[in-house]
Order: sequence, then structure tokens, then C-alpha cells
Amino acid sequence: MDCAHVSLTGKAAPPRRLTARYPSLRGACWRAVLLVALVISLSGCIRNQANGAFTSNSAAASPSELFQTHSDRLATIGMRNNLNSLYRLMDKLYQRNPREWHKTGLGSREAAQQAVQQAIEQGRPPPSLAGRQDIVALSYALSPEFQGDRVGAFIYAIGSMVVTAHGGRTQFYLTDSIDAQFVHNAARNIEKATWLLATRRDAQGNPLLLSNELSENGRNLSFAVEFGKIVARLDYLSDVLDERYRRIGVNYAHSLLFLNFLPVQ
Repeated sequence: MDCAHVSLTGKAAPPRRLTARYPSLRGACWRAVLLVALVISLSGCIRNQANGAFTSNSAAASPSELFQTHSDRLATIGMRNNLNSLYRLMDKLYQRNPREWHKTGLGSREAAQQAVQQAIEQGRPPPSLAGRQDIVALSYALSPEFQGDRVGAFIYAIGSMVVTAHGGRTQFYLTDSIDAQFVHNAARNIEKATWLLATRRDAQGNPLLLSNELSENGRNLSFAVEFGKIVARLDYLSDVLDERYRRIGVNYAHSLLFLNFLPVQ
């Protein structure tokens, strides 16, 4: 009880604050105030990021990050960067293969890119894929019999596959789980798709799509580099997820083996 008390001289002493009696409580109060101020200041940056458009490799801080573990945040950033890599690849492929975006009937290359981006982030396949998703769409987009916009179908198929491998989400929180094996499989599928992109030919022997170039006219390996970045991010995430679940099991086994009590401070 924090009230006035009588001193040894018999006079009433002024009341003492709890924070003066307990210095640690003063620090806790300040931390609580700072936390509230931080949440209020970040509330102006709240965005509806669920399947929202990714246009850069940076994003404003959001209070929703309080509900993300380290691996959740890593998966969210990885998804954002991988989709942006795909959009850069799409722009480069359209530039090297302008006939493809002309097949869409849209008025510009930018409009074609926007349509594919929306299709990926809304989970809505382009009409040329007839409802096909992820690996089924990828096989069809790289087949000689495909007659539609091959660039858009190819990029959509990879984007759809990556999202599917992450459980159909692009943002991740405490209640979400990601299967490390599926993420690993997606990385291997992209390696195969990159090889098929470089080697598949039509009936006349021409590449289905122009991408990397190694000729006397010049060297352009930027496509392989960008695909390599996506594969590296996916492999790193699968390793992190695998280690996360492994450590949970190891830590639990340690607690049973050594009968350790959990720390309380």
C-alpha cells in the first residue's frame, strides 16, 4: 500500500511514489509509453497488404509486424522480392519478345504487364491458360502448342507456383505455416523452367522466347542472374524453415532430458 507514513520523529512523511520505491517499475512504465507511442505513430502507415500490388523492394512499417516471427517476416520479404524479380523478368522478356504482348490485344506493354501482375496477386489465371495454375500452367506455357501470350503465361505460371508453395499467401503471421519441402520444390522447378526457357524451340528451330544471349553480337545473362536470385531466396527460406522446426523439436527434447525449468526473467 502506497500511502503517507509516520517518520521516526513522529511527523507525517510525504507519500512516496511506487516508481521511486521500485526503480524497475519506472523503466517498465517508460517502455509501455514508448510502445504505445510507436504503435500510434505506425498506425498511419497501415496498408491492406494482403495480395496487394508489389511495386518496390521496400515497404512502410506496419503494426501488423508485431504479429510476425522472424521467419514470418523473412518469408514476407522474400515473397515481395521474388514477385518483383518476376515483374522485372516479365518486362525484359516483353522487350525482347514484343510480339507476345501484342497477342493480348492491350494497347501497350505496360498494360500487358499490369494485367499479368494483377492475375498473379489475385490468383486469377489469364484466359489463355484456361484455368491452369502453377506447375500445370508452367508446362503448358512452355509447350509448342501454346498459342497465346507466352511471356504473360510463363510469368504467371511461375508466380502462381511460388504463391502456391507458400500456402497460397503472400503475407505471413504467427498463425501461418509454410512447408519447407514445397518451397524447396518450387526452387527446383524454377531451375528447370529456366533451362527450358533457354532450350525449347518451335518447329522452325527458333527459341520459343528470346532471353539470355551469348553471341558475337553481345552477352546478356541478366535473365539467368534474376532467376538465380529467386532460387537463392527460396532455398534460404526453406533452410530457415527447416531449422526452425528442427530447433523446436531439439529444444523440447532438451527440456525433457535435463528437466530444465523455463526462465521467468
